[in-house]
Amino acid sequence: MKHEHLLKHHQLKATPQRLAIIQLMHYAGHIGIDELYQEVRKKFSSISLATLYKNVHTMLDVALIREVKIPGHKTKYEISKESHAHILCKSCGELKDVPLEPVSLLQKSIDISHYKVEEVSVVISGICPECQKK
Repeated sequence: MKHEHLLKHHQLKATPQRLAIIQLMHYAGHIGIDELYQEVRKKFSSISLATLYKNVHTMLDVALIREVKIPGHKTKYEISKESHAHILCKSCGELKDVPLEPVSLLQKSIDISHYKVEEVSVVISGICPECQKK
């Protein structure tokens, strides 16, 4: 994946800080703001948390990345991709994507509500296979 191309495709200047943020999200899959800040500071020691938030919010505004809100946990961020759900291990905290088309799954409920649905988020929680072995 060309991270610079991804930024430009969303009409964002490919600054070194934005490239680092996107690369970290790409390799982590899902990353919280605290972890993102710690990792970006390794490369850009003078970056402030406010600057990081500004860049993250700019990327959210153009739908380059999206928030993954998990009840009882801090928000994580991921690069926007095809529709999917998330599965969370309640023991080790691993968060993974799982194939699912949430809108089609809930279409009847959406139709009944008469809402213009903008987003559907599904988080499944349980115990991952590795933690089950323990």
